[in-house]
Amino acid sequence: MNILITGGTGFIGTKLCSVLHKQHHRLVVVTRHPEKAKSAAKVNVVSDESSKGSVKFISSLQKIKKEEVFDAVINLAGEPIADKRWSNVRKQEILNSRLDTTSSLIEYFNETEHKPKLFISGSAIGYYGIAESNESIDEYGSGDNSFSSELCQQWEALAVEAETLGIRTCLLRTGVVLGKNGGALSKMLPPFKLGLGGKIGSGKQWMSWIHLDDLVGIILHCIVNEEVKGAINGTAPEPKTNADFSQSLGKALNRPTVLPMPAFVIKLLMGNMGEELLLAGKKIIPAKALATGYVFKYPKLDAALVDIVS
Repeated sequence: MNILITGGTGFIGTKLCSVLHKQHHRLVVVTRHPEKAKSAAKVNVVSDESSKGSVKFISSLQKIKKEEVFDAVINLAGEPIADKRWSNVRKQEILNSRLDTTSSLIEYFNETEHKPKLFISGSAIGYYGIAESNESIDEYGSGDNSFSSELCQQWEALAVEAETLGIRTCLLRTGVVLGKNGGALSKMLPPFKLGLGGKIGSGKQWMSWIHLDDLVGIILHCIVNEEVKGAINGTAPEPKTNADFSQSLGKALNRPTVLPMPAFVIKLLMGNMGEELLLAGKKIIPAKALATGYVFKYPKLDAALVDIVS
């Protein structure tokens, strides 16, 4: 297949591109720094762009040739949401980085004569909001007026415009992604390795996690299964509370987890970002992935953590 990818040089995108490349798909990756991405790519960049398994890096959608035809477009672009405290300026940067790229893709779909069959656009389980609940939530759950929820709602509302053009559209609501060399664990591992880890706040908030291999697997599942469309949760079948997650991580590292991080410290250090991303969490289940036949490689947290930290 010919596949266009935005955000292909990030934590998720790098793994996805590597897997698609090994499957001999032809990739065009949009990145702000093509030469830098080319030298850092964990794939073999093939000079013959028409060959199977070739990868081409471009700086903008305007660089796409008019005769180019894509089978699928995967949109993973966006500023990291958890790397800095949320000021009003930072919130706008996070919002713009998602809406601007998605808007440009919708514009491209409108203008191109050869529209893709599939559009997979990133989103997040932040869509479901921050109100406390122990109920399992599937893709039909609703959002609220928190920043993370409104961000995802606006992002998805823009992406779903592709459906009016006859393009099958999947909205990938990603959970806490666990993998090597990046993602949520990259910030959690140092204190836990030193035996300084523990639950955050009450520890009762849910962590709807997923192994990076399974998130990529769900993306591939969306590509090959034409029945999959609309929102799809990128989470594992068994969410854990933060306290249980902390215990499992300590077990995987053979370290104690007796030093909790009080809620007031999180609020003091991280403000609104900490309140929404660390002190709140919903019990999200991947109902659509399971109903359409996706088989998880890592359905259990303990096995996922052992694979990553071993």
